[in-house]
Amino acid sequence: MKKIILITGGQRSGKSQYAESMALSLSDNPVYIATAHVWDEEFKERVEKHQQRRGPQWENIEEERNLGSIYIYNKVALIDCLTLWATNFFFAGSSEDSIPDVDKCLEEIKAEFDKFTNQDATFIFVTNEIGSGGVSGNAIQRRFTDLLGWLNQYVAKKADEVYLTVSGIPVKIK
Repeated sequence: MKKIILITGGQRSGKSQYAESMALSLSDNPVYIATAHVWDEEFKERVEKHQQRRGPQWENIEEERNLGSIYIYNKVALIDCLTLWATNFFFAGSSEDSIPDVDKCLEEIKAEFDKFTNQDATFIFVTNEIGSGGVSGNAIQRRFTDLLGWLNQYVAKKADEVYLTVSGIPVKIK
């Protein structure tokens, strides 16, 4: 039976740890799907800390964009995270002096999301709530905030459950 769960919150709000504990409560051997592109040494250290926190019971898959190619029938999968996944689409093929086409990115992401979630599995998606602050003075940052906001709304609408984490406390909102 297909189930989609979305867990959102700010940076360091506890969303990944909550998602991991939820996945382990639903399966002895959940699948962890990492969408991160490792940009630099500091980010590599963050990834390693996440990996150390998880034990050997996790099946780990790294996929930066093509989630629809992953077959997880009848499994529990934690996808961490939509923010990094959207970043990979946003910057694919762009140059430093061009602003990516947000509408095109969003359509590509939605198509890949729908393809991926068109299988019987439990999906736990983690994302960041980045639109709660002020409007950025940077055009690229504003466009990415638009992209992620629209993606989060799309996933939340399709989700069976949605949680917001605040200071390590998950609050069910759907």
